[in-house]
Amino acid sequence: MIVEVDEALAALLRRDVLNGAQVEIAFDAPTRDWAAKRSGPALSVFLYDIKEDTRRRQHGQINVRGGNGHIAARHRPPRVFDLCYLITAWTQRPEDEHRLLSAVLSSLLGHDALPEELLSKDLRALGVPCGLTVATTLGNDRSAADLWPALGGELRPSLNVVVAAPALAGAPVDVAPLVIAPPLIDLQERSR
Repeated sequence: MIVEVDEALAALLRRDVLNGAQVEIAFDAPTRDWAAKRSGPALSVFLYDIKEDTRRRQHGQINVRGGNGHIAARHRPPRVFDLCYLITAWTQRPEDEHRLLSAVLSSLLGHDALPEELLSKDLRALGVPCGLTVATTLGNDRSAADLWPALGGELRPSLNVVVAAPALAGAPVDVAPLVIAPPLIDLQERSR
């Protein structure tokens, strides 16, 4: 699920923000070493935290229907995880970084969830939108000022983006096939 969300988020940024511009999208941690190796403009989309949204946890079973419309399997409801990304722009000039971050912010504010057409078939099949929250505070009482030293870098403008993504909680379990023939009752006594 994480890689699928990464791909959808990158596709959204390429489509709505970069619009063909030669800007790299990197999922690497924006460390000093990484920054020193960059050769052109980049957006760092660093996944720094993953946590379950336990308020959205459901119990029970969900029926999976086969091609004939009958129940073929059951699985537990998906769990929802908050994938927390720190997005930073890396260019030669701060003004360009601000423009790039502004474009990211404007684009993401236009979406309550990752667009369905950008999601993988498996994520779409779960039937739970991948909610999108932009420019929130960092989770677990963290601040950006705490995160940057941990990365070995200097504080810089960034956006905190949280994607609430569903994940299947266990494999579906097949159910017994549906019995559609009427029962046969034999009332004749058999000789021994």
